[in-house]
Amino acid sequence: MATMEDVARLAGVSISTVSHVVNETRSVAPGTRERVIAAIEKTGYTGNVIARSLVTGGTKSIGVAMSLLANPHLAQLIHAIEAEATAAGYTVLLGDTLDHADGERAAVRKLQARRVDGMLLTPAPGDTTTLEQLARTNVPAVLVDRVSHKVKLDQVGPENIQSTSTLVSHLAAAGHRRIGFISGVEWMGASEERTLGYRLGLGRAGLRWDSNLVAGGGATHEDGVLALRRLLTVPERPTAVITGNGAMTAGAYREARAHGLEIGKEFAIVGHDEVDWADLVDPGITTMAHPVDEIGRTAVRLLLARLADPDTPPETVLLAPELVHRGSCGCR
Repeated sequence: MATMEDVARLAGVSISTVSHVVNETRSVAPGTRERVIAAIEKTGYTGNVIARSLVTGGTKSIGVAMSLLANPHLAQLIHAIEAEATAAGYTVLLGDTLDHADGERAAVRKLQARRVDGMLLTPAPGDTTTLEQLARTNVPAVLVDRVSHKVKLDQVGPENIQSTSTLVSHLAAAGHRRIGFISGVEWMGASEERTLGYRLGLGRAGLRWDSNLVAGGGATHEDGVLALRRLLTVPERPTAVITGNGAMTAGAYREARAHGLEIGKEFAIVGHDEVDWADLVDPGITTMAHPVDEIGRTAVRLLLARLADPDTPPETVLLAPELVHRGSCGCR
C-alpha cells in the first residue's frame, strides 16, 4: 500500500509538503500542489479521506446533520438513510445539531471539513441562516422531515394539509365541536400547512374557525404543556386537541392528566408523528404516522440526483402519512 513517503519521493517534495497539501494546513505553490496530486493519483495513495478526495473529486460520503435528542425517529431515519446510501456506495457521517442554530452551524461546518459530497439536514427551529448559506453557496443539500418554503433547497417531508384535515374530520365524526390545535414552529412550512389543513377540516365538518382554539409556535414537550394549559383557560374550552408533533403530544397528554381530564372520554388528544410510547399509555394515542423510512430513502435519492445534476431546480417531495387509530380520540 502506498505511503505518504512514496508520494513525497515521486513528487520530489518533503513529507511535510504532502501533508500540507492533503490536509490543507498551509498554502502550497500551485505547481507543487499539482505534482503532489499527480503523485497521489499515480501511487494510488489512499491514506485518508482528504487524499482520496483530491484524486476522485469526492469522498463518497454523505453528511447528516440532525438533533440526536429532539428527533424521536432518529434511529429509524438514520437506518433508512444509511441503507439507501450504502446501496449507492456512500458512507454516512453524523453531526448533532442539538436542535438550535449554533449547534446546527457547528455540525454543518464539521461535516464540510470532512469533505462530504453532500448533506442531509433537519433544520433547527428559528434561525435559517445556515440553510440560506447552503443554498447561496450551492452546497448539495436536502432538508429532511422539516420542510421550509423560505429556502431554495431540495426537501422531503410528510404531507400536512390533507392529513391534518383528516384528523379534524376524525374528531368531528366522534361528535367534537370545539377542536383545539397546537401548531408547530412558526417559520416552518409544515406549521403553516397544518394550520391550513386544520381550517380546511373545520370547514368540511361545518365548524367555525376560532383563533382562541389555536396555540403553539414551538416543538418541545414544554411547548405542548403550555399550549394546552392556555387552551383550557379560554371560554368554551375545547373538548379535543390536535398536536403538531410527538413531543408536544406528550406535553399535552401530561397537562390534560394534570387537570384531571379523562382522556378518550371527556377530552380527546390526537397528534402528528407516531411515537414509540403511543400504545403504552392508556388509552393509546391516535396519531398521524409519518412515513419515516420512505422519507429517509427519498432524501438520499434527492441528494444523489443533485450530485449527478447540480443545475436542476430544487424539488420538494411530500409523502402521505397514515392514520393510526387508538383510544385517545374517544371514538370506537
